[in-house]
Amino acid sequence: MVSPTAILIAIILTTIGLISLLVIKPSLTRMRSGKILAFIALFVFPVISGAGGTSEHVAYSKTTNFCLSCHVMDRYGQSLHVDDRSYIPALHYQNNFVPRENACFTCHTNYTMYGDFKSKLRGLNHVYVQYFGKIPENIKLYAPYDNRECLHCHLGARSFEEGATHNADPETLPAIKSGKLSCLSCHETTHNVADIKDAPMWKGDSK
Repeated sequence: MVSPTAILIAIILTTIGLISLLVIKPSLTRMRSGKILAFIALFVFPVISGAGGTSEHVAYSKTTNFCLSCHVMDRYGQSLHVDDRSYIPALHYQNNFVPRENACFTCHTNYTMYGDFKSKLRGLNHVYVQYFGKIPENIKLYAPYDNRECLHCHLGARSFEEGATHNADPETLPAIKSGKLSCLSCHETTHNVADIKDAPMWKGDSK
């Protein structure tokens, strides 16, 4: 099966070839068939290429590789390999509770371009800072972590709905579901990058 990337590259190369042909032989556009060819080469194919390229890059921006491509995110990537079950991101990553290739996006679905209008503006600011500004040594979320990011996977799961801790008090589970009680009030160890250099590391996925 031909991949979308291969098709996109073929369209781009075809576009370049057709435009080159029109530049070499502009007389082709005097004929009706030449005008159609020029319209396809100068308008149709570039639009298809642009749309396809945008789709490819949007999909790539949801991958763990993309998120960890910035130097400031190195320690967050390392935290996914900490050999300690109290590290919530590491627990989810290592046990395939989230897809590893999209681990960051799975737990931060409302971030930057995938969030509201303000999030999109912050995403543009991230791009500016990455290339022209000063990247802060320590980064943090703009707002407290939303339970929605946990519940879109855990809601309805038996381990969540029937968990002893969640049901010790009849008010706990409804409070978690409504967002009145943060999931991080109990599961408080997340990336904890400040202590990452001293943490034991899991080597399982490097084999």
